Amino acid sequence: MIATTIAMDFCQTVTPSEIATVIDSYARGWFLMADEDSSDLGWYRSRDRCLIPLDNRFRYPRSLRRVLNQQRFEFAISRDFLGTIAGCADRPSTWISDELAEIYQQLQRYGWALSWEAWQGDRLVGGILGVAIGSLFIGESMFYHEPEASKAALVTLVQALQQGGWQVFDVQLTNPHLERFGSFCVSDRQYSAQIQTAIARPAKLVTPTGDRFASQPHSSAASDHG
Repeated sequence: MIATTIAMDFCQTVTPSEIATVIDSYARGWFLMADEDSSDLGWYRSRDRCLIPLDNRFRYPRSLRRVLNQQRFEFAISRDFLGTIAGCADRPSTWISDELAEIYQQLQRYGWALSWEAWQGDRLVGGILGVAIGSLFIGESMFYHEPEASKAALVTLVQALQQGGWQVFDVQLTNPHLERFGSFCVSDRQYSAQIQTAIARPAKLVTPTGDRFASQPHSSAASDHG
């Protein structure tokens, strides 16, 4: 992992120009994390980047097929974005500081972030927090309050990404859980090359119930928020 100190001080309310800078950095392959001890924000990148395949290499456990067939969950886009951030941050050791949570809120406000959520009735029971730039989806974190909720959310998100014309699903760092879904790693150089086309091409997401999200290409970051 390569780390560098964040190059700016965020105001209490993140400004549009700061949002544009954040998107520019994501588009160059960096991602934000807060230090678990000091909560200081830093930009990071990995020498090997973990991706979820958006082709026939994607797979998931057979037991999860039964869960999906039983339709235990309803899926929504950003119905409770703040709740998803809170769910992702609610763990003994977290890299999502209050400052980073505010940045995510502003990214969502300007159309650069979303949450893909699993619901049971009126309860948010799982979800995935992501940054969207063109047809690049960057999965920042995920959580669950009910067994299989985040896994079901991941499968339905991949299906929606496939149908919506997305090119890259970046999950940053690998782990055994993601490997069960066919995740694989590419070098930082390969990753940078792959996302150059993806960030310039808009895409969309649609849930089975009709929630919609339309992404913005990277070129609009400066013009929209400058």
